[in-house]
Amino acid sequence: MGRPWQALRALRLRLLGPEKELVGTDQFGNKYYRVPKHETRAGQIIAERRFVEAINRQAYQYEMGDFPTEWEAWIRKKRNDPPTIEEILKNENYRDEMKQKIKDVSEKDKLLQAKEYKEGLVAEPVHTQVKGHASAPYYGKKEPSQDPTSTASTFQPGSWMPPGSGSGHNK
Repeated sequence: MGRPWQALRALRLRLLGPEKELVGTDQFGNKYYRVPKHETRAGQIIAERRFVEAINRQAYQYEMGDFPTEWEAWIRKKRNDPPTIEEILKNENYRDEMKQKIKDVSEKDKLLQAKEYKEGLVAEPVHTQVKGHASAPYYGKKEPSQDPTSTASTFQPGSWMPPGSGSGHNK
């Protein structure tokens, strides 16, 4: 490389910083990049930056789990080295195996519970239906009627007292 090119490259690095480096891609086609640690013109040191260029998505459309866990850990700097395809596939197979084992254990547990209920070894859970809220004054009792019980013609101001107040006088 000639001297002029070296000078231009050094000037570009000072003004714009280093170029992004492609680190890898995932099975969905997302590309993962890093910008190495560098120093600005003013002498400020900029830490390494890692990011992803997603395929067919806008940044605001992402949700948790859209990227492979291994790549997400690399972007968040939880790991130093980017993941390999073999590692991602191995972990994906492991997760699938665990899901299948959980499903099998859950089915066995349901069968065992049904057998224990049938043999009378364990009492079946009682399914209660309670209407209302526990803090309501009629909790567990018959719900009050929605129909009015009196009319305005029999109302006497100051005659009503809360239940359990003891006396009929205002205090």
